[in-house]
Amino acid sequence: MISQLTGTVAAVGGTWLVVDLSGFGVKALCTPSTAGSVTVGQAVTLYTSLVVREDSLTLYGFAEPGERDCFELVQGATGIGPKIAQAVVSVFTPGEFRAAVAGSNIAAITRVPGIGPKGAQRLVLELKDKVAILAGTGSPEVVAAAGDWREQVRAGLEGLGYSSRDAESACDQVAPLAADKPDTPVAVLLRAALRSLAR
Repeated sequence: MISQLTGTVAAVGGTWLVVDLSGFGVKALCTPSTAGSVTVGQAVTLYTSLVVREDSLTLYGFAEPGERDCFELVQGATGIGPKIAQAVVSVFTPGEFRAAVAGSNIAAITRVPGIGPKGAQRLVLELKDKVAILAGTGSPEVVAAAGDWREQVRAGLEGLGYSSRDAESACDQVAPLAADKPDTPVAVLLRAALRSLAR
């Protein structure tokens, strides 16, 4: 299994990166905050998880080992695939997810696109005894350059399955926060946008 990549960013999208490994380009799907934290030509290390299906091999990349651990843990729950697991990591830091599950915070968990109340209850039931492995994990918050946050948040929301119109509306909702605190991390703005869509 491929568990880590270190190379140069060759291309970047809203929810993916291509990492150049000495001429060999590897595409990894990632969270919007991870994609928004790098630029083409920058050196990067991704902690990865390879998802094997009958018809595909898909590599998911994360900025921190704790994010990868959370992604893999969530997929251990019944009915949860990599798309929803990636959405969980996009909405929560590993520590926040551990706290939500350990505290049976169904309302918080349902902020994740694709997870309703029943799915959230199932996650709590199946993972409550397992989330302790996420203790002490976290990831650095990425601060967007002034004006860049809207594009990154919109691309991230669209990558999670929201329409362009919904993504724009959510960006409008968090614009006052970004204006008042220009150093607000992209991940925080994205979570605020997701909360506004969940209302």
